Amino acid sequence: MSLQSWLKSPALLKRKAATSDLENTPPQKKFCKTMSQNSYDWCRKMSASAVYILDVKGKVLICRNYRGDIDMSCIDKFMSLVMDREEEGHMTPIIQHGNVTFVYIKYNNLYLVATTLKNCNIALVFSFLHKLVQIMIEYFKEIEEESIRDNFVLIYELLDEVMDFGFPQTTDSKILQEYITQDGHKLEVAPRPPMAVTNAVSWRSEKIKYRKNEVFLDVIESVNLLVSANGNVLRSEIVGAIKMRVYLSGMPELRLGLNDKVLFESTGRGKSKSVELEDVKFHQCVRLSRFENDRTISFIPPDGEFELMSYRLNTHVKPLIWVESVIERHAHSRVEYMIKAKSQFKRRSTANNVEIIIPVPTDADTPKFKTTVGNCKYAPDLNSVIWTIKSFPGGKEYLMRAHFNLPSVLAEDSEGKPPIHVKFEIPYFTVSGIQVRYLKIIEKSGYQALPWVRYITQNGDYQLRTQ
Repeated sequence: MSLQSWLKSPALLKRKAATSDLENTPPQKKFCKTMSQNSYDWCRKMSASAVYILDVKGKVLICRNYRGDIDMSCIDKFMSLVMDREEEGHMTPIIQHGNVTFVYIKYNNLYLVATTLKNCNIALVFSFLHKLVQIMIEYFKEIEEESIRDNFVLIYELLDEVMDFGFPQTTDSKILQEYITQDGHKLEVAPRPPMAVTNAVSWRSEKIKYRKNEVFLDVIESVNLLVSANGNVLRSEIVGAIKMRVYLSGMPELRLGLNDKVLFESTGRGKSKSVELEDVKFHQCVRLSRFENDRTISFIPPDGEFELMSYRLNTHVKPLIWVESVIERHAHSRVEYMIKAKSQFKRRSTANNVEIIIPVPTDADTPKFKTTVGNCKYAPDLNSVIWTIKSFPGGKEYLMRAHFNLPSVLAEDSEGKPPIHVKFEIPYFTVSGIQVRYLKIIEKSGYQALPWVRYITQNGDYQLRTQ
């Protein structure tokens, strides 16, 4: 179907009729229905004039003019400006030319460019362009020049829905997929847009029903650690995330309570075990004003899986799995390793699927291993030995010995000394001590729901340097 025939198709006309109650509403007011006043004040400065998708040579594949305040041919200068910046060695994702500002990202061999005349919120423009990429990936898996050409009708539909008059609208792919389908222009009766497009909860549709109402909450903490060759901790931090899978009927409100230090101190419980969270980032469903007032995390959740919040603790962390290495290089072209691994967490906890990755010289051969537990294998593609321990209880210590022949011992010195990496996962355990105090589920029908909470600590960038 051609673009002109699609624009006149009954399906599109019926879908427009279904949203006629919004057509006379200014886009700023439509937009503010879907978010809090604080978020609206932050986003109203965006005002993108147009969005383009270009190929690697700068040729326009698809464009959409949202405000009509800019000459669409200005994009012809974009590629030459990028090349000039590249030659000068001053590549930036923002280019100003005259009174026009180009904001762009590159994905595969495509450029996604937004133009604006205003002093807009640049961070939000970038966020919107990356969100546009995610939406297109949800629809046709991979974004290439060919997939853009094959799906131009669908992309025009999406561009109409995700932005209006330069203001972001519905950017949740789950909601968009309810009424924009790849075969949508072939349907005789177009589906009515879900209420989530126009109501205050743009991330959740109404009339969701489950036979069994359940909520799964995972507190996942990753430990980033760097230990020097003499055993000093050079860097340590905890990066945490609370991830949820929600299978609840209707429009429930959830309230989550944590052992937050700020809350405990304000309520006179300063001596209780609490955690001071830093760099907290919430999903858009969380009511920020409520959190600022009484530290309660209150929200109407999206359906299915999502990340509720993330946080960071820049604190001293005792290494959970300590690894000591003794490396003996012999004159007769061989090298021997003695690796001692010790778990330094409580005995009632157990680390699962532990992998200790020990670097070896690139010209090593004829490996021989001996270990008290687990198994070892030589990975020549990684130039490493991988010591795997299926179950590593707390307070335990294990040994591993490795022997390699070397054609040339001298070549090893020029290679540097890569660190030992450790991978692990410890269930029912958090390093920070964060705890879910309660998870309340409130829904007007009054059904009973089952909340499930799980704690997991895993490795992040976990490195121990060798002598």
